[in-house]
Amino acid sequence: MPPVLIAAGLSLLGGLGGLLCASALLLLPPGTRTRVVPPLVSYAVGALLGAALMALLPEALERRPAPVVFGTLLGGILAFFVLEKLVLWRHCHSEGCDVHGASAPLILMGDAAHNFVDGAMIGAAVLTSVPLGVTTAIAVAAHEVPQEIGDFAVLLHAGYSRRRALGLNVLCALTSVAGAVGAVVLATQLPEVLPYLLALAAASFLYVALSDLVPGLHGRGQSGLAALRQVLLIGLGMATILAL
Repeated sequence: MPPVLIAAGLSLLGGLGGLLCASALLLLPPGTRTRVVPPLVSYAVGALLGAALMALLPEALERRPAPVVFGTLLGGILAFFVLEKLVLWRHCHSEGCDVHGASAPLILMGDAAHNFVDGAMIGAAVLTSVPLGVTTAIAVAAHEVPQEIGDFAVLLHAGYSRRRALGLNVLCALTSVAGAVGAVVLATQLPEVLPYLLALAAASFLYVALSDLVPGLHGRGQSGLAALRQVLLIGLGMATILAL
C-alpha cells in the first residue's frame, strides 16, 4: 500500500479516534466523566513522552547529528509556545478551562490547525516505518480525547447543538488527513526534511505533555494513592509505545 494512503488512514485513526472517544464520554453523566478523564490524561502523558523520546527522536538522530536534531527540537518547543501565546491553538483538558471566554470560531480554527500539525507528524513517522506511524497515531489519539472534551464544552457553552458541535469537530479532525498527505509529499520530494519533521513532532509531543497535561495532573494527584495511579498510567502509556 502506498505510504500516502497509510498516512491518511493513520491520521484518521489519530484524529477521529480521539474525537469519537470524547463524544462517547460526553454521553456519560458529568460526575462519571470527571472520574474517567483524569486517567486518560495520565495515559496520554505516557504515550506522548514515550513516542517523543523512545521513537521519534531516535529515528531523527539516525539521520542527522545530535546538535541539529536537538536544535530543531528546542526551536520547535519555542515555536509551539509562541503559537499558543498567539492563540493559534489552545489545548483544553477540562470543562472549566480558561479558554471558554474565547469565540467558538477561533476555537474551531485552532483545532483545525492543531489537527493539521498532528497529521503531518503521523505522515512523517509513516515514511520512517509503519510501526512508528502507528505509535504516533496512538499518541495523537490519546491526547485528543481530553482536548476534544474541552472543545465540545466550549461549543456547547456558545450555544451550539450537540449535533452541530460534533459535525464541526469532525470537519476539524479531517484536516489531519491534509497534514499527513502534505508531509508525505514534502518528505518524498525532499527526503532531507524528514529528520526535521520527526524532531518537530517530538517537540510538539513534549510540549503538550509537559506544558499542558502534567500541570493538571499535579492538581488532581494530591494523595499518595492518586499519585501512584498517575505514575502507573503514565507507565502504561509508555509501555504501549514500546510494545509496538
